[in-house]
Amino acid sequence: MKEIITVLKEQIDHIGIIFRMSRYEDKATYQSHYLGLTWQILNPAIQVGIYYLVFGVGFNQREGIDGVPFIVWMLLGITCWFYINQSILGASNSIYKQVGMVSKMKFPVSILPTINIVSNLSSYFPMVAIAILTALGFGVIPSIYWLQYFYYFFCLISFLFAFGLLNATITVLVRDYHIFLQSIIRLLFYLSGSIWDIEGRNLPIVLVKILKLNPIYYIIDGFRDSFLSREWFFEKATYTLIFWGIVLTMLILGSHLHMKFRAKFVDYI
Repeated sequence: MKEIITVLKEQIDHIGIIFRMSRYEDKATYQSHYLGLTWQILNPAIQVGIYYLVFGVGFNQREGIDGVPFIVWMLLGITCWFYINQSILGASNSIYKQVGMVSKMKFPVSILPTINIVSNLSSYFPMVAIAILTALGFGVIPSIYWLQYFYYFFCLISFLFAFGLLNATITVLVRDYHIFLQSIIRLLFYLSGSIWDIEGRNLPIVLVKILKLNPIYYIIDGFRDSFLSREWFFEKATYTLIFWGIVLTMLILGSHLHMKFRAKFVDYI
């Protein structure tokens, strides 16, 4: 528990540095591009169009899912997925890429995954706005359920931080892990409900229940529950407890490994 408190305290104490470096990271990434930061929105928007043509039109799902147009249902899920995908892969490689620089400064290495997570918010929020406007355009009516989005956003950040810290530490210790993680993320794209309606695929009930244990599915499905006014998070208490149990486990393990090995990160690299 002491290790978790130390890591969390470092995030709070250096919140200013986190936001400043995240803005710098955004500008540095796109400084040589004519469209600059616009690519943060254009790139996912183009991918959304491709996925809609393939899975919405190509697989004939234009009639919608649960009475909701497929484009709306897909946008609410895939917007969240893009952010999760970028943040998991970026955070996992954050310490490895910059530990040499920060080792020479008075700089807590544990904030590097957080910087990446915050940096990706600059493309996430515009995409959320596009998803909401699309939903409104197709007749989705705002309700009190929309307030639940803030809970699921907190779940999203908590999961990404815990998983990011764990992945970033393991990546330094075992370099092959990052390549392995990339393969797992590609698989999770299809198993997390971002473009497939898991409950509507006529899968065995046992398999559906197992897939719903995935914390990424919990977050994506929660976003849809919120904006499509389906149900409250406390109505699926079992999955909520499992989700927070997984996050807490990853945070404990990630904090322990990070504090144990971070003094030797430079040696490992």
